[in-house]
Amino acid sequence: MVRKAALVVVALVALAAGPSNSQKIVFARVFPNAGQVGLFIAAADGSGERPLVGLSEIDYDPVWSPDGASIVFTSDREGSADLFRVKPDGAGLERLTDSPAYDDQAAFSPDGKQLVFVTTRNGGRANLWTMDLQTRRAKALTTGAGADLRPSWSPDGQWVAFSSDRGSTLPFGHGRWEHLQIVDLYVIHPDGTGLTRITEHGNFCGSPKFSADSRRVIAYCMDAEDTLETRRASPKPENDTRPTLNTRLVSIDIATNAASDVAAPQGVKFNPSYLPANDIGYVRKDAPDAGISYTSGKRGPKGDVRSAAWSPDGTRVAFHRRLTAPPTTWLKTFSRNPQYELTLTGILPSFNHSGDRFVMSGRPSNSTVGASLQIATTGTNKFDVLYQDKSRNVMAPSWSPSGDKIIFGIGVYNLFFNGFNGQVLKPEDRIEGGAQIAIVNPDGSGFREVTSGPNNNGFPSMAPDGKRFVYRSFGPDREGLRIMNLETKAVTTLTTGYDNFPLWSPRGDLIMFSRAAQGDYEIYTIKPDGTGVKRLTFSKGNDAHMAWSPDGERIVFASTRMGFKDEGTYTDAPQPYGELFVMRYDGSDVQQLTDNQWEDGTPAWQPTARMLSSR
Repeated sequence: MVRKAALVVVALVALAAGPSNSQKIVFARVFPNAGQVGLFIAAADGSGERPLVGLSEIDYDPVWSPDGASIVFTSDREGSADLFRVKPDGAGLERLTDSPAYDDQAAFSPDGKQLVFVTTRNGGRANLWTMDLQTRRAKALTTGAGADLRPSWSPDGQWVAFSSDRGSTLPFGHGRWEHLQIVDLYVIHPDGTGLTRITEHGNFCGSPKFSADSRRVIAYCMDAEDTLETRRASPKPENDTRPTLNTRLVSIDIATNAASDVAAPQGVKFNPSYLPANDIGYVRKDAPDAGISYTSGKRGPKGDVRSAAWSPDGTRVAFHRRLTAPPTTWLKTFSRNPQYELTLTGILPSFNHSGDRFVMSGRPSNSTVGASLQIATTGTNKFDVLYQDKSRNVMAPSWSPSGDKIIFGIGVYNLFFNGFNGQVLKPEDRIEGGAQIAIVNPDGSGFREVTSGPNNNGFPSMAPDGKRFVYRSFGPDREGLRIMNLETKAVTTLTTGYDNFPLWSPRGDLIMFSRAAQGDYEIYTIKPDGTGVKRLTFSKGNDAHMAWSPDGERIVFASTRMGFKDEGTYTDAPQPYGELFVMRYDGSDVQQLTDNQWEDGTPAWQPTARMLSSR
């Protein structure tokens, strides 16, 4: 009855722009956007390098055909990730797959007539499928809840090797909320029989490639905890006792499972391949040796290379590299559900009541502090800095319902802005010197902090009446969600759990939040008086980064429930698995919006109606 009554109080008047049922959601992607990934071809030593198919799209993960006449790669140029084929001179580009699901990480059969590739076509999780290149008919090779990744077909045609996290419980990293990537190597016959694990479970071995005699695979391996740091764009040593972060190149006999390390320099090495003349090529991710290297001691193309494939004779290499491009403030992107229009923007965006402007959190420029409050006009690809404190970070701004104030958190927030160097090993580690809630006018004037004390406060959200706000807090004054009255400064305790991301419903009757419980994060709602706690999600994985629809009927959120879609080393994202979903306010009617191996998060619902008081 409360929600029905609220409908009488709030009248929704459709804006002129777009159809009445248009749903518009913006969100942040850690990496990449258009112009930030480029596909190249060069001689094995790096000479003669040139773009393969231009640099205006997101093209990646190339693989050579056995006859060297074509290269298959993945591209987001037509919307979702699909497979494309092109000649090495860049001519004859053709699309091979056309599915709203994610298709990637292809490998040829030895006769060149088939592909094995990773896809989410069967239920949204990453499995292996095969495709006949003449008929384009595809069928499942593997199934199951785990992610099957980076396949390789043996030269004798008898086996497909791949990496998989099947059997993993997706544990958190030490002192963190990101999942470790526990991955083993498997082989399977192309007809789906003979599935066999060939590495010991519990850590990570990935990207298997066969030797010419089909008896061995080369892979890269590391401790499970290292799968956090190696997925960063610039991996760093974790502490003073380990000056070099190292992954091992390992050769594995598929008949006996006997494994032996391959001699190679210390550092973050991945994507290895057997080459002619007993050489092995691989990618280095750590500076100053980033790029392609060989166990023979030679070097190939340099820079932020992320995936490399050599021609059958080993003389040429195709690869994709990370490129520099300006940040995206407004860029339309693919949605699996045509009822929802998706746009890429900055971190933690929040719209004003009419939807024509929004605020977001900036990133620190050259340090771990100095993240700013940014303001932008909807539909434009530029922003202005509204507020900045170079000794602290601004995080999670939220526009007041009337549009006259912007409320946000301000503090160091080391866990968010200092990579994996910020850890919570004991409760007091979350305090980080404290943080406060602040308010500023939309023109940048009138800055003031409205909370005080030793606690770390953040993620504020105002009630529809603009007189109260909810925020999360932890520290000496206990943890949980709090509500402050802006007029009296009175603070009331709403919850006492490990809760975060509170958001007041536009209707005023509910507050939703994400709670850490039973090994992951789930979404809940609670009434502003502290009653009626209800759990909305029950997935294996983190559900967080929520936003209300303007009418309070639906919730958009980020979730890790679909698991990994790629080995994290390739993705340059702390959480390379976040997808966006929408559901009703009661947790029903869950629908998936994004499907890729990138990290999609911090969504906001753009108002498509003005909320007017009926009386």
